[in-house]
Amino acid sequence: MEITWYGHSCFRLTERNYATVVTDPYDHKTVGYDALKLKAEIVTISHDAPGHGNREAVKGVTHTLTGAGEFEIGGVFITAVQTAGGKKSKDQTRNTLYVFDYDGINVAHLGDLQEAPTQSEVEALGTVNVLLLPVGGGSSLNAAKAAEVVSLLEPNLVIPMHYSTPDAKLNLDSLNKFLKEMGLGKLEAQPSLKVTRSGLPDETKVVVLEYQKS
Repeated sequence: MEITWYGHSCFRLTERNYATVVTDPYDHKTVGYDALKLKAEIVTISHDAPGHGNREAVKGVTHTLTGAGEFEIGGVFITAVQTAGGKKSKDQTRNTLYVFDYDGINVAHLGDLQEAPTQSEVEALGTVNVLLLPVGGGSSLNAAKAAEVVSLLEPNLVIPMHYSTPDAKLNLDSLNKFLKEMGLGKLEAQPSLKVTRSGLPDETKVVVLEYQKS
């Protein structure tokens, strides 16, 4: 399967003979980046906000998922887990985590998660092969909390999202903070990531993607 990042929390997941998924399509006027011009059968929305819920930006959609449940669409098994926001926050974000099972490769998108998931949430997510992880703070995990989530979920691959870039308008932390928390130096970004079950690393590996123009 192939994972492509379009900036912020928006990814496209594709695999031949399976439904295509787009996660958290954004309103570019709010978030920055270029206007999205994507096609997919499935759109998932972690929470209702301009940076995450612009479903009109994606064409060809037959299913829009916005909350908890278990779904099978176009060969993709999807588990959606609802979380509350941060315990200290008065305006808690109702956030939905999604796990996409593409023929045994499990990709988890954590949306705007604000706190490390609870034990029951970790169990509901199950085995995570690829973790799409917010790392830039703001209304979401900061670098230290993001690193804590990596150690909790022990994924094979981690793809950071939701951080400051030259095209982002939002006030977020840089990717470097998270890489330092993970004990890493600067990583070379790549255009997309092709994932196979046989190619999954045994030790957790961080992969940085370049955001693409759709």
